[in-house]
Amino acid sequence: MNKRKDFGILNKCVIYFDNAATSLRPDKVIEAMNKYYSEYNANIHRGLYKWSEKATEEFENAKKKVAKFINADFEEVIFTRGTTESLNLLAYSLLKDLKAGDEIVLTEMEHHSNLVPWQQLAKEKGIIVRYIKVKDFELKLNNEINDKTKIVAVTHMSNVLGTINDVKGLAKIAHKNNALIIVDGAQSISHLKIDVKDLDVDFIAFSGHKMYGPTGIGVLYGKKELLERMNPFMYGGDMVREVSLEDSSWNELPWKFEAGTPNIAGAIGLGYAVDYLSEINDIKDYEEDLTKYALEKLGEIDGIEIYGKKDMKNRGSVISFNLKGVHPHDVASIFDKEGIAIRGGHMCAMPLVVDVLKQVSVNRASLAFYNTKEEIDKFIDVVKKIKEIFGV
Repeated sequence: MNKRKDFGILNKCVIYFDNAATSLRPDKVIEAMNKYYSEYNANIHRGLYKWSEKATEEFENAKKKVAKFINADFEEVIFTRGTTESLNLLAYSLLKDLKAGDEIVLTEMEHHSNLVPWQQLAKEKGIIVRYIKVKDFELKLNNEINDKTKIVAVTHMSNVLGTINDVKGLAKIAHKNNALIIVDGAQSISHLKIDVKDLDVDFIAFSGHKMYGPTGIGVLYGKKELLERMNPFMYGGDMVREVSLEDSSWNELPWKFEAGTPNIAGAIGLGYAVDYLSEINDIKDYEEDLTKYALEKLGEIDGIEIYGKKDMKNRGSVISFNLKGVHPHDVASIFDKEGIAIRGGHMCAMPLVVDVLKQVSVNRASLAFYNTKEEIDKFIDVVKKIKEIFGV
């Protein structure tokens, strides 16, 4: 896939294998943001002058692009600061209506952003949190979802294991039990085709910076009828219709949940990132081939333990591994000296890494469509070099 020319940063002498943490940005995204700042820098929805009108138009067009990208309606797309804020918005808004004894279902493979908000707010209200267990790197559903369940919150793709969960199937089970399903789509949004109507999820959250867009901008999709019933998460300017000294009323969707001046440049950049992704048709096939190649090469090395499925069925381009006898931080540091960026740590998923995988930390190489097999060959050479250095 010849897309490397679109990313000027790839001219640097670095092999970038940390795409699950944040992706790189194509030059056209950076140019679009710079154009806003240099040519029509103004606030939106408020000014009756050309710069403001232009900024408002570009901001709202970005939202339309995102809505089309996930097959949602315009009113169902809310801009936030990222996946974390989107999930906190839902936790604070939805748990207000739950009572002690109600149940929330999470999974053992959740990122902290889709675990800690539910965990902490549930403790305050006496709400029970249940976890779908992980076995053989996949979810093993028993009877965790039942008629007491009010909310199911699940990652679409694990940022540690690469496992792609059947959120469509989980949505059917949740709805059968009159529960809502919330999906953390931070990892899946840039690798899979997301159709919220086909998946029939109630909410999905994702971040711009993991889909070749800017940092500080994210999306919360929610079904219109649910968003209309929810109270705002934050109060302030632009999310109100009328304000008196005694009371206030709220703006229409989606602005009801967008208080204050938003990340205008970030939203515009995200719109251009969506344009870019929409033009590429074979991301999934290319990344599957690349990941399969990397797994095969890693599997040939003695002392390597891979945490995730070896085949590509329901698997993304995240490869977590450890080299026996070498601390993951040492491994990541040597890779850095060799000009290769990988991750070492618990990946903001401590329950999964520590309790399920029984590891203090792991290494992670996460691939994108601008990576190549030649880069993977260099990665494998460094693994072999580390084995020689440590004599393992």
